[in-house]
Amino acid sequence: MADFHQNGSISTLHNLSDRSVESLEADLMGFRKANPMALVLPSLFSELEGPALENIVDELCKVPYLDDIIIGLDRADKEQFEYAKQYFARLPQRHHILWNSGPRLTALDGELKECGLSPAEPGKGRNVWFCFGYFLSATNAQVVGLHDCDILTYDRELLARLMYPVANPTFPYVFSKGYYARTTEEKFNGRVVRLLIGPLLAALKKVCEPNDYITYLNSFRYALAGEFAMGRQVVKNIRIPSDWGLEVGVLSEVWRNQSTQSICQVEIADNYDHKHQSVSHDNPEGGLSKMSIDITKSLFRKLATDGQVFSSGTFRTLKATYFRIALDRIETFYNDAVMNGLTLDRHEEETTVELFAQNIMTAGEVFLESPNETPFMANWNRINSAIPDFTDRFKEAVRLDNED
Repeated sequence: MADFHQNGSISTLHNLSDRSVESLEADLMGFRKANPMALVLPSLFSELEGPALENIVDELCKVPYLDDIIIGLDRADKEQFEYAKQYFARLPQRHHILWNSGPRLTALDGELKECGLSPAEPGKGRNVWFCFGYFLSATNAQVVGLHDCDILTYDRELLARLMYPVANPTFPYVFSKGYYARTTEEKFNGRVVRLLIGPLLAALKKVCEPNDYITYLNSFRYALAGEFAMGRQVVKNIRIPSDWGLEVGVLSEVWRNQSTQSICQVEIADNYDHKHQSVSHDNPEGGLSKMSIDITKSLFRKLATDGQVFSSGTFRTLKATYFRIALDRIETFYNDAVMNGLTLDRHEEETTVELFAQNIMTAGEVFLESPNETPFMANWNRINSAIPDFTDRFKEAVRLDNED
């Protein structure tokens, strides 16, 4: 079943049946000949020491249709990298670990810096960017999926449903985005989507000129989901931010480069939980506070490229509009929670909204003060043009790291 909308919206694919994961995987095995598949796992070393990734690897060991798994390993010294090689050794698929802190990849990053092409900030976006470059240079896969390594409720059905729309050669989709409900037996989760993204998009719709991009983002049931799949051609041309704006940045690039008829969202899990970030009320460089600033900047940048003019007055109006809408939504969330036997701390929710409102102003000030800031990392077509042999040496460096 699919919901088709107009004016910038995308298709929604639902999980309506009790179809088994084995049945989905049988189909994916059939798609594999036309569309070989790979998976990217951006990981911190600390995640190898937690319970989520252990289960994820166990589940991936049962997946029959993946040809390659690319693991981007951040914040690891030599001893930790050696541990990671043993940790992932049980995977039956070809797997490649990018030791991003190692001397070989650090030296290659130095070359990119000399050309002004190195990602500006460390973080998930940078990790994913290098993994995408390796995917293009070292695999023959036509479809790549990506998900985080902190999913506590991971089941391999999640991956099968995520990959299916893009891998199926009879479907029109080149990009699929996962979505799911964010509740537990006790409470609502998904604070950034509920308390920032939803109200902010509603406020932008009121304050800004009519814009199909806002309608497009509003079509996603969980715009900040870290799970998506895309075709090889999409990866070649995509430009993504290196900070917490990764998910919104990817959606923005797909919107820019693809028809909405080739974009879908797909329900990939009934129950989803992962590591939760602290709000970081007193630290704008950490937790949900930094995340909210980065995401909001990403939205402002994209709207500016579509011709939207921003000023200090625009951001003050936007903050006030957002604040009123967000407070009204807290009332709805509270009533929904009570009706379903869940808990919701209204004081904590309102305190978080107050922080996000201030961070909208902070993001606006940064946006106005840094008009020459490069918002996205270069795509890999540009890297190949600037340094023609870079990807070959990149591929060789990863091989040597993994074989040493």
